[in-house]
Amino acid sequence: MTLAQQDVHPAESSPTLTPITVAYGDGIGPSLMEATLRILRAAGAAVDPETITLGEAVYLGGVTSGIERASWDSLRRTGVLLKAPITTPQGGGYKSLNVTLRKTLGLYANVRPCRAYAPYVPTLHPGLDVVIIRENEEDLYAGIEHRQTREVVQCLKLVTRQGCERIVRYAFEYARQHGRRKVTAMSKDNIMKMTDGLFHRVFDEIGAEYPELEREHQIIDIGMARVAVHPERYDVIVTLNLYGDILSDVVAEVAGSVGLAGSANIGERVAMFEAIHGSAPDLAGQDVANPSGLLQAAVLMLHHIGQGEVATRIQNAWLRTLEDGVHTADIVGDQTRVQVGTQAFADAVIERLGQMPQVLPVVETRAPLTDPAPAVPTPLAPVVKQLVGTDVFVEWSEGDRDPAVLASILQSVEQPNLTLRMITNRGVLVWPDGFPETHRADHWRCRFLSARPIEHLEVIELLHRINITGLDFIKTEHLYTFDGVPGYSLGQGQ
Repeated sequence: MTLAQQDVHPAESSPTLTPITVAYGDGIGPSLMEATLRILRAAGAAVDPETITLGEAVYLGGVTSGIERASWDSLRRTGVLLKAPITTPQGGGYKSLNVTLRKTLGLYANVRPCRAYAPYVPTLHPGLDVVIIRENEEDLYAGIEHRQTREVVQCLKLVTRQGCERIVRYAFEYARQHGRRKVTAMSKDNIMKMTDGLFHRVFDEIGAEYPELEREHQIIDIGMARVAVHPERYDVIVTLNLYGDILSDVVAEVAGSVGLAGSANIGERVAMFEAIHGSAPDLAGQDVANPSGLLQAAVLMLHHIGQGEVATRIQNAWLRTLEDGVHTADIVGDQTRVQVGTQAFADAVIERLGQMPQVLPVVETRAPLTDPAPAVPTPLAPVVKQLVGTDVFVEWSEGDRDPAVLASILQSVEQPNLTLRMITNRGVLVWPDGFPETHRADHWRCRFLSARPIEHLEVIELLHRINITGLDFIKTEHLYTFDGVPGYSLGQGQ
C-alpha cells in the first residue's frame, strides 16, 4: 500500500463517502496519483478509493486489453474511475485501453475544458476558454480494419444517428448548464457527405431546440486552423471522434501546456476522469512531472459526484499556486518564482487551500458533468428500403492495369438487370472516361446497378459469374435506396 493510499483511504464505516475506483497507471502515473490524492484528502473530499491495476503490468501478464475482469467489477460497482496515464507496450497485439474502456462502458462524451492562465503560464492567447466535447465511441475508432490486397488496407468509418444525437445534445445541454453562449460543430461534410453529413444535419436539428444559444458549423480543417490562431472566437466545440482527439490536444497546447488539461469521459452509468497526456516513462521516478492534468481531472470528478464545493476549493487553491509562481518545469516562464517537483507542487496547493486567486478569475461551483438526458433516439419514420445494385471490390493487377481490360472481363459476365456502370480506383473514376494519368492500385470498386429493385440472389449469381472469370472479389457493398433516395455516394457514369 502506497503512502497516498494510506493517507486517502478513510474509514469504511463513514456513511458519507463516495466510492471511486483509482488506477495509479504507469511511468509518471503513480507519482501524479499520489500527489492528486493527497490534495483531495487535504481538501476534505469525501471519497473512498478502491485501487485497481491497469496498463503495462496487465498487458505483459497476458491480458491484451490491459484490464482484468476484477477491475471491470470495481468499475461497475463504483461507477467512477480516476485514472493516471498508462503505458501500452511496443509492438502489435495490444489494444488501446482507453478505447476499450470508453466503448465497453458506453462513455460516449469526452469533455475537455481548456483555458489560458496568463500571465502565469506562457501562452499567445490569454483569452482562451474553450470546451471540446468529442464523440467517444464511433467514427474511425471503431477499429474495423482489413488488409484487402497486397497494396491496400482499409479502415471503416462508422457514424450512427443515435451517436450523433447523444453527443450533440450533450454539447448543447453542457452549454446551457454552464452558462456558455455558443456551440460550434466541426466536421468534413464537404467530402464525407454521408457520415459527416449526418453529424451536421443532427447538429442543425437539435440546435434548433436551444434558441438562446448561438450555433455554427465549420469545416474541420479551417475550423481547427482558426482555433489555433483565434481561440477566443470559440466557446463550446462539438465534433466527431478523430477530429476531437486532435483538436483537444491542439487547444490544450495553445492554452499553455498539455500537462495542465484533464478530461472527463461521461456515460449513462459510468464516468472516467484522466489527464490528457501520456505516461512519460522516461520521467518515471524523478519527481519532476506536473500533476495538474490529473488534478484537473479529479476536480471534474468531484463536480460529477456532487462534491462541487470541494472541487472549487481545490481549483482556487491551484490557481493561487500558479499566481504565486510555484511552477513545475513544463510551465516555467517569466512569472516563475520557484521551480518545484511533483510532490512539492502538491504541497504548495495544499498550503493554499482556502485562498483565492488575486488576478485570475475566482472559480465558482459548476453544474455536475452528468449524462444530461436519457439516450432515447429520435423516432424515425418508416422508409421503403430497396436493393438496387452492388459495389464489387476486386484485386486485379494484370498487365498495365488498364481499367478497360477489367471492364471487358466484368461486362462479359454481367446480368441483364445488373450492368457495370463504373469502375473507380481509390475512389477516383477510371472507367468509363478515366484519365491515363490517374495512379491505379490493385484495388478496384466495380459498380453494378439495376433499373429496378433486385433480390439478394441476383447479387449472389453475379458473384458466381465473376468467380468463374478468376477475378478475386474481396468484398461487396450492397446499394440501397431509401424512399427512392440513394443511400450510397454517387459518382460519374451513373
